[in-house]
Amino acid sequence: MDFPFDLNALFPERITVLDNNLSAGRKAHGRPDPILQISTVIDELGKASSKAQQLPAPITSAAKLQANRHHLYLLKDGEQNGGRGVIVGFLKVGYKKLFLLDQRGAHLETEPLCVLDFYVTETLQRHGYGLELFDFMLKHKRVEPEQMAYDRPSPKFLSFLEKHCDLKNSVPQVNNFVVFSGFFQSRSGTPPSPSTDQGMYGFFGPVEKSPAKKARGRDQTIFTNGKRSGSGGAEGSPLAVRSPRGSPQLSPSASVISAIPFTQCGILPQPGPAPPCRGPRDPLLPAQRQLQGKTHQLSK
Repeated sequence: MDFPFDLNALFPERITVLDNNLSAGRKAHGRPDPILQISTVIDELGKASSKAQQLPAPITSAAKLQANRHHLYLLKDGEQNGGRGVIVGFLKVGYKKLFLLDQRGAHLETEPLCVLDFYVTETLQRHGYGLELFDFMLKHKRVEPEQMAYDRPSPKFLSFLEKHCDLKNSVPQVNNFVVFSGFFQSRSGTPPSPSTDQGMYGFFGPVEKSPAKKARGRDQTIFTNGKRSGSGGAEGSPLAVRSPRGSPQLSPSASVISAIPFTQCGILPQPGPAPPCRGPRDPLLPAQRQLQGKTHQLSK
């Protein structure tokens, strides 16, 4: 796709990454603001993509790119059109919060990187340009194809994914997004955000969601004698709680904080040897014997 202005001056690199600033690099001294020309390129590419996919309206435009935190990868061929260059195609990606179904039909709330629009000019297809764009994006985002979700992929794009990425078995969804079986085996690529899985912290450190069997084995209090309680502390956490002598044992469902008064328990730093604690068979120190004798005399 050619334009009536010099694309090489507008996009110095072979592949340009655009965000909501619509900036392709530094503004040259003495040249007009290129935002208008960049907007024209994006709008025309969006129209061509929607026409090729038979969509009722473009899903890519300069205004939509400015309003969202998406990335648009634009590929050019700088030698064509009399040295002014042509646009070969583009790829748009962004993070989306999705509710998906895994292979067992369980609901999953996640925010993966998604392919939102992908287009290569019809006359330049089957020349490796699409694969060049896709590989560049994967390296830039440091993500694998199976870790992504795909918004309404066309039959051509699905064939592309099967041929070049070996993505065949998609998991049916109730929305327009397509994910493959490998998506649920490795859920990386999600950006850090204060969501439920990443933002919850308890008394003993970060709260971690896990199956009940793992939680019972992990959420145990480590006492000073090396034994474990039923529930309440985290193994390997920076704190361990010691229950005083004579206190009733905690039930598995009881909370350490609510069941043991702080005036009757010691909070000991871990790791490192615990300070000496007199057990039932430990001999009394001389000062303790003297104090005990005085106590008996007073009680008489």
